[in-house]
Amino acid sequence: MGSIGYTTLSRQTGLLNEMQVVANNIANSATTGYRSEGLIFSEYVKSAPGMESVSMGRANIRNTSQEQGSVTQTGGSFDLAIEGDGFFMVETPNGTRLTRAGNFSPSATGELVTPDGHRVLDAGQAPVFIPGDAKSIAFGNDGTISADGQQIGQIGLFQPEEGAQMLREDGVMFRVENGDALPAQGAQILQGFLESSNVNTIHQLARMIEVQRAYEMGQSFLDNEDKRIRAAIDNLMKS
Repeated sequence: MGSIGYTTLSRQTGLLNEMQVVANNIANSATTGYRSEGLIFSEYVKSAPGMESVSMGRANIRNTSQEQGSVTQTGGSFDLAIEGDGFFMVETPNGTRLTRAGNFSPSATGELVTPDGHRVLDAGQAPVFIPGDAKSIAFGNDGTISADGQQIGQIGLFQPEEGAQMLREDGVMFRVENGDALPAQGAQILQGFLESSNVNTIHQLARMIEVQRAYEMGQSFLDNEDKRIRAAIDNLMKS
């Protein structure tokens, strides 16, 4: 196989990876707090003395869109949406994680938790407790928590420090690498609302069609190239 064939093969691998990402975006278009993903394509070129250089396409860097998703009113006392740049911090068995999914509820022990049971942390990165006998719970725009009119804490809003990386884990969870999560500036909490996924379904469906067509074209080229090589080998064996 020549360099063009290797280039096409690497492109096919990248397109297959992108198809998986696009399909995952579409599948999570209704997931609260989900952030759309994309792939970044790059070129890898290698050459050696006396040999033809080989160019390979790569699509192994994932890019997460931080565009604000639409906010929907639910009326739930423990449904919280973030307006602006910021994340809730939750405690998981693997360490603290950031998320925009604010569909919380009190546990049997009074801790505010995610649907998976992960504890939500306050501004000091300690678990948030909700009094079981409170008749009303209010969350202020700054995250202040009040039970029956008495302030009892403040839910934390965080964002990665400059230069830090956010790596996706388990759908709506992100871990911070090469840096820390710091208090978010300018973000506000809306009680009784949830942020929807920021996936543009129409755009993703259109992209899926484009990727599928590009993959089919590449596959057709590889099939024709295989036939050409087989025909050349047959001619050599007959001569």
